[in-house]
Amino acid sequence: MSDQESIVYGCIKDIIDFEPMSSRRKANRKALLSLPRLDDWPYLCQEMFSMPYSSIDKEQYQTHVIHFGASYKAVEYEWNLWMKKFESLLSNMYWVSAIVHLETELTGTHTFTWLNGKDKYGPDSQLSAVQREWIQEQSLI
Repeated sequence: MSDQESIVYGCIKDIIDFEPMSSRRKANRKALLSLPRLDDWPYLCQEMFSMPYSSIDKEQYQTHVIHFGASYKAVEYEWNLWMKKFESLLSNMYWVSAIVHLETELTGTHTFTWLNGKDKYGPDSQLSAVQREWIQEQSLI
């Protein structure tokens, strides 16, 4: 492998429920805290995610957003492993949509999207019912 840099970033969106100490937010926080601080390649760790807060600010609108990002050395060579870890994380969270952008020096920019369509989707649900989409936005080759 060369010194090619890959950038991975995106967000996981969930509905906001205005219940104090929401069980949805608690479950999502628990899922993120269960990620390792150090991981086997390819890395998916706590430090790359924003942590959901336990209470709702009155200024928030309708969507709770958990953003993430990291820089890797040529992660596209191990992309299937990274995606497997990401989908495992999603299977332990409440969410309505997720998007991952992969920017690579070799193959350009790719966008991966998961759409749930059901606000009751949560931990232990089957990802097989989720709509997935992949788009290659640009290629450098």
